[in-house]
Amino acid sequence: MATFLYRLGRLAFRRRRFVVLIWITLLAAVTMGAGSVSGTTTDNFTLPGTQSQQAIDLLEKEFPQASASGATARVVFEAPDGQKLTSAAHKPEVESLVAGLEKAPQVASVSDPFTSGLVSASGTVAYAQVTYAVPQADITPDASDALRDIAEQGEEAGLAISLGGNAVLDEGGSRAAELIGLLVAAFALVITFGSVVAAGLPLLSAIFGVGAALGAVTIASSFVDMASNAQTLALMLGLAVAIDYALFIVSRYRGELRDGHEPEEAAGRALGTAGSAVVFAGLTVIIALAGLSVIGIQMLTTMGLAAAFAVTVAVLVALTLLPATLGFAGTRLASGRFITRRMRAAERGRRTTTGVRWGRFVTRHPWKTLLASVVGLGILSVPALSLRLTLPDDSMASPRSTQRVAYDTLSKGFGPGFSGPLTVVVDARTSEDPRRAAQDTAGMLGRLDDVAAVRPPVFNQAGDVALITAIPGSSPTSQATVDLVADIRERSGALEEDSGTRLMVTGTTAVNIDVSDKLGDAMVPYLAIVVGLALVLLLLVFRSILVPLKAALGFLLSVTATLGVLVAVFQWGWLKDLFGVDETAPVVSLLPILLIGVVFGLAMDYEVFLVSRMREEYVHGATPDEAIVSGFRHGARVVTAAAVIMISVFAGFLLDDVALVKSIGMGLASAVLFDAFVVRMTIVPAMMALLGHRAWALPAWLDRVLPNVDVEGEKLRHALAARGEAVHAAALGSHEPTASAPAR
Repeated sequence: MATFLYRLGRLAFRRRRFVVLIWITLLAAVTMGAGSVSGTTTDNFTLPGTQSQQAIDLLEKEFPQASASGATARVVFEAPDGQKLTSAAHKPEVESLVAGLEKAPQVASVSDPFTSGLVSASGTVAYAQVTYAVPQADITPDASDALRDIAEQGEEAGLAISLGGNAVLDEGGSRAAELIGLLVAAFALVITFGSVVAAGLPLLSAIFGVGAALGAVTIASSFVDMASNAQTLALMLGLAVAIDYALFIVSRYRGELRDGHEPEEAAGRALGTAGSAVVFAGLTVIIALAGLSVIGIQMLTTMGLAAAFAVTVAVLVALTLLPATLGFAGTRLASGRFITRRMRAAERGRRTTTGVRWGRFVTRHPWKTLLASVVGLGILSVPALSLRLTLPDDSMASPRSTQRVAYDTLSKGFGPGFSGPLTVVVDARTSEDPRRAAQDTAGMLGRLDDVAAVRPPVFNQAGDVALITAIPGSSPTSQATVDLVADIRERSGALEEDSGTRLMVTGTTAVNIDVSDKLGDAMVPYLAIVVGLALVLLLLVFRSILVPLKAALGFLLSVTATLGVLVAVFQWGWLKDLFGVDETAPVVSLLPILLIGVVFGLAMDYEVFLVSRMREEYVHGATPDEAIVSGFRHGARVVTAAAVIMISVFAGFLLDDVALVKSIGMGLASAVLFDAFVVRMTIVPAMMALLGHRAWALPAWLDRVLPNVDVEGEKLRHALAARGEAVHAAALGSHEPTASAPAR
């Protein structure tokens, strides 16, 4: 591996113009391709085998006119202050708008507020439920524009109109998060390298990598249903890892230049050593993200694969484009106008760095630092015991968005449950009296504690399947609504035994509950698969059993502490004003799975970058404590900079108005903070100091079986040393007098 990357680095350095031209051409082609397609995104879920999906399948068969799998929208009308929608001044206007909705493109049906009982008791709020003939992913721009045109007509008539439901397409959001993340990353890179040129190369790599990846994801969205947050996750991770990987290679290149190597040789050596760590770190991230596909939810699969592709591109950029750009920079990277005297002294070994001092402190007090770190993360993990999961709905939309305004208006006029009605399907095909069974079911639903309203049953053409809408008294994300769905489903069993009638609960709220349950059940198997595969990789990298196990245990601490922070802020509301959290709610059900996948990959990045240098020194004869301190001497500054950059990129997404994006940003930023500075920089060296030589122990039989991937570049170093000795010997031989030469 190291030898191949050494040759690749030198080749890219020599053929730098050709390599850069290829990447520019590729980026231009992908950008033009992305601009020429009309990719769509969706947040629809299909969960074969769940009751909500079985009910949807039955409705599509028995109620084709209902378009059970079609997109939906809610057009919410609110009268001006002191007036009512039922007045002669406003009722005709609402009816006219409803008639316009019925003629809009792709609309299958529209419920009239005045004939369907969708007017609040005060008469100030009403809504029309719009059902489309196509799923969310197939909603055309014309259909979306028609919906917004109706809203504008209502506003012109003096009504307050807001739109909710999954048919309402999100408008483009702000890119302030990405910009702020890049600015902080640029500042951290300049501080780390003391050079604008050296800082610019990782940023250039990130721009190329993220641009190519996002363009490809956009093109792919025209062929497959892509999750709406797939590009956001790909952008987050692609930007962060591209900068980090370039940072490690550029740092190693500068070190090789300081050791006196020519630029081309330095590029080859940097890629042969740091490049090996980049490959294996990237593989752990890719495995963790691609592993999301085993859960069986398409939305999560597309998010994971899109982000994994972005990381793959980042690795390829680091291994090809970066050494090519090093060829243009040459020896200028070894110097910089911002390099201070202290930085130069540290580079030449004349000053003890903060990283070295910290490494020595941890190795002198391993028990104290280990105990303090574990207890601290343990305390932060306590709120995770109260973790509740949900899927994002309109209550988590931006406070200024039309979806959020529609949700708040409905809650004010009807109660929070009207935003998440339950669709109860009465399957009475084997019942003696289907209509009586449906009427009894409606009566039973009306007597349940948390049901605010029940609409009369609607029967299919055969009269043996009925559809009943039940309005919960609580919000769609509340535990009371979850308990209500479970209660109705439990009563189905007894009803089926008595009369042969089966009840099934579906609708957006029930689907969200089923998805959250499925994701919760999938966490442990997914964790086992991802951690198992990554441990095999780390076993190959470090040729040790205890080091990979220690890495995995530290990761678990990082994840539980991060989940604890998310519960405290987003679910309990602690410091919510500080972080811009508008309303508390259960944690988005996608987030724990994403955190496990993403954070494990990132955690292994720091493990590989920091500990591989420790192993390198240990292999060269250093004692365990000396190897730890030496690893901090060479890697602490760069790992710190990499962590600061990642935290900055992720934390920038806290500025987003969307709760899901905000929570992903906080979760990833917190996880990197805990993992980099508490686990990798404190717990890991403390445990390795306590283990001593045992940390690097490997059974002899396993040592013979495992292939030697040479991630530290040991074989490469010996080969280069042998080549240097041969060249030196040949040079000496060419200056020695031959036997036949006359003596002088």
